Amino acid sequence: MNNDLFKEAEEFIRSCYSELNKTEQEIEIRLNEINKQLQSKDFYEHTAVELEYGAKVAWRNSNRCIGRLFWDQLNVIDKRHLNTEEEMAGALFEHIEYATNKGRIRPTITIFPQKTPNQTVRIWNHQLIRYAGYRTEQGVLGDPGSLAFTEECIKLGWEPKFGKFDILPLVIQINDNGPRMFEIPEHLPLEVPLRHPQYKWFEDLELKWYGVPIISEMMLEIGGVTYTAAPFNGWYMGTEIGARNLADESRYNLLPQIGALMGLDTKSSISLWKDRALLELNTAVLHSFKEDGVSIVDHHTAAQQFKKFEEKEKEIGRSLTGDWTWLIPPMSPAATHIFHASYNNEILKPNYFYQPKPY
Repeated sequence: MNNDLFKEAEEFIRSCYSELNKTEQEIEIRLNEINKQLQSKDFYEHTAVELEYGAKVAWRNSNRCIGRLFWDQLNVIDKRHLNTEEEMAGALFEHIEYATNKGRIRPTITIFPQKTPNQTVRIWNHQLIRYAGYRTEQGVLGDPGSLAFTEECIKLGWEPKFGKFDILPLVIQINDNGPRMFEIPEHLPLEVPLRHPQYKWFEDLELKWYGVPIISEMMLEIGGVTYTAAPFNGWYMGTEIGARNLADESRYNLLPQIGALMGLDTKSSISLWKDRALLELNTAVLHSFKEDGVSIVDHHTAAQQFKKFEEKEKEIGRSLTGDWTWLIPPMSPAATHIFHASYNNEILKPNYFYQPKPY
């Protein structure tokens, strides 16, 4: 029997069952069941209650996430019984629709079968919805962050459209079988055309972004059990789009264009043209999402919500962990309390972890 796995299972069960106010007798009965499962097949399976609790606590333990106040509101969809790529693609389409909820975004996770000696499920996408990036003679078209994955999709037979915002297909792989590709039905991804409350020329840029960030390449680990396919989402903090995806030099790199259209002196950093362009780009993102009724949070509100989370955890007597370098927003961080605080970056489990790319 795998003693290390039993140790991790025991630690998880004790913490889970005590938080859920179960008795010592219930804990012992459950540990006995797990022991038997490990002896007969070298792995064990979570109950629906354990799975839901584990996924929620993994969010609570995510040191890099500023949105953890809502950890216990995560909707957990159990799809561990699925065993074909078609069924899984269908479940991912359901996830997109359910989480999008016509713009009133619901934090959601869909959990596929756990990794066992005989089975591994992987979703190749970084996020379920993401834009393609193409290398052309004129430079990169679309999202440079997606270049490698776009090339894999083309190798698998995907038809490139060579637009700035082309939604990539889903790629699912079970065990060592060849990866299978599925186009996302056009009606599913909610996209927000970006415009600015003052600058009318902003619309001429024809920018947009998708409404729901569904991370799909991380694995969920609960009590020593790993779920290598467990896509999850919250809603966007505006700066993720306006200060990173659209602004980073290694991504859409829009600041020079916006600065020029604003009439700023982009040759001299003393004019703070980057800061001004960044501010207006972020204003456009928040304005557009709000006007279209799509859930989003600005970084100041997100920081206040994180403060509330810190206070709640302290009241309960749980020690708070966090990664300061990720918790500070990428814009005006010193205007939030997080910038002036320090956090213990110890990794607690259950949690979400990066895993090597399957391609």
